[in-house]
Amino acid sequence: MVLSTDHMVEEFERYGLGPFRTLTGLLELLGGLGSLIGILFPILLTLSSLGLSVLMLLGMGVRIKVRDPWYEIIPAFLLMLVNAYIFNFSILGSVF
Repeated sequence: MVLSTDHMVEEFERYGLGPFRTLTGLLELLGGLGSLIGILFPILLTLSSLGLSVLMLLGMGVRIKVRDPWYEIIPAFLLMLVNAYIFNFSILGSVF
C-alpha cells in the first residue's frame, strides 16, 4: 500500500519523508515475505519480525513527532506488538 496509493504519497510528504516511501514499502514487503518463508527457516522469521518491529516503532515515532492523533498511531503500535511477540517467541521458543 505504501508503494501504490496516492494517500500514502501525501502522508510521506506530510512527514517530510517522501524519498523514503519506496524504501519503507520494500522493507515492509521483504519483512512480510521473510515472515512467511521464516516458517521453514526460523532464523529468517527472527530477523523479519525484528525488522518489522523496528519499522513499526519508527513509524510510531514519526506519527508522534508530527502530532497525529492517538487513534492513528494504534495500527503501528499493534503491528509492533505482534512482531515483537513473534520475535520473542522465535528467540525463546515458547509462548510466554
